[in-house]
Amino acid sequence: MFSLSSAARHIALALALCAPAAASAQARSIAEEVVDAHILPRFAALAETSAELRAAASKTCDREDAALRAAYAAAFDAWVAASHLRFGPTEMEDRAFALAFWPDTRGITPRTLRGLIADADPVVEAAEGYAEVSIAARGFYALEMMLFDPEIAALGDAQYRCALMQVIAADTAKLAADILADWQGGYADALRNSGAEGSPYRSDAEALQELFKALTYGLEFTSDTRLGRPLGTFDAPHPKRAEAWRAGRSLRHVRLSLASLEDLARRLAGDDEDLQARLTSGFEAAREDAGALQDPVFAGVSEPAARLRVEVLRQKIDRVRETVQSELGPELGVAAGFNALDGD
Repeated sequence: MFSLSSAARHIALALALCAPAAASAQARSIAEEVVDAHILPRFAALAETSAELRAAASKTCDREDAALRAAYAAAFDAWVAASHLRFGPTEMEDRAFALAFWPDTRGITPRTLRGLIADADPVVEAAEGYAEVSIAARGFYALEMMLFDPEIAALGDAQYRCALMQVIAADTAKLAADILADWQGGYADALRNSGAEGSPYRSDAEALQELFKALTYGLEFTSDTRLGRPLGTFDAPHPKRAEAWRAGRSLRHVRLSLASLEDLARRLAGDDEDLQARLTSGFEAAREDAGALQDPVFAGVSEPAARLRVEVLRQKIDRVRETVQSELGPELGVAAGFNALDGD
């Protein structure tokens, strides 16, 4: 018969042996839910809306056409909702950068588009060939220039500009379809089944770390780039550095990003209701501030009162980042590691 202390030791040992298995099962469950409920629906929406954009562009080249602009807006919305997921199929062949070359700190996108139009480059004849063009002339920001920049709209031959806009839309749809196909064709299973043969993730912890990195990247990009670039400094604000300002979408992207990142954060928190509540509270505070802003392109960052409201919004997002780093990361047993903003 075991003594009480001996029995307690055996129970403790049994619990210790069971803990890793339980943690692994929970990690696997979280990864599966994120793949099925967060990742796949977003890339499916991106593929669907991008196909609709291609169809709309094939019918008209009128940059003022309401249906064309609506299709562009819907596809761009879908990209922003998925834009933090920069790993796996979006990394292949620089697809994410081809869809979204921004920030463009040296003005490469308008310069490349001007060159194509000036030369009437025949590369516009097929989407397959257009995939070889500089990524600066591809994707949503190139289309923004074509649809909303009056200088680009006045260049060269109208028929060539039409063909250029149509091929960019077709290329965008192909990129989105290829990303979805790769997720559905194996990468989703590889993330769900980390440690299996052929999976790039050796363990459930590695899979969770990838998802955690996506969350931290999204928050960092929204705070430091979507808000930080137009804010600049108090003495040198840069409203024209705001994202998609020509299309009037700068604040919209912040709101879309926060909604999508909150969904990912809550799913990563799993069954921890207290942590979910703290994350929800932080995101809600940021969303309320974003919703109260009446400055769709952050034009007011040059004025003290309006600038303060944008700075407060950024502070709210940074508080969410702190919660994610100090609470969610340890809960998952992962760290942020490197992300798409770190470079080489």
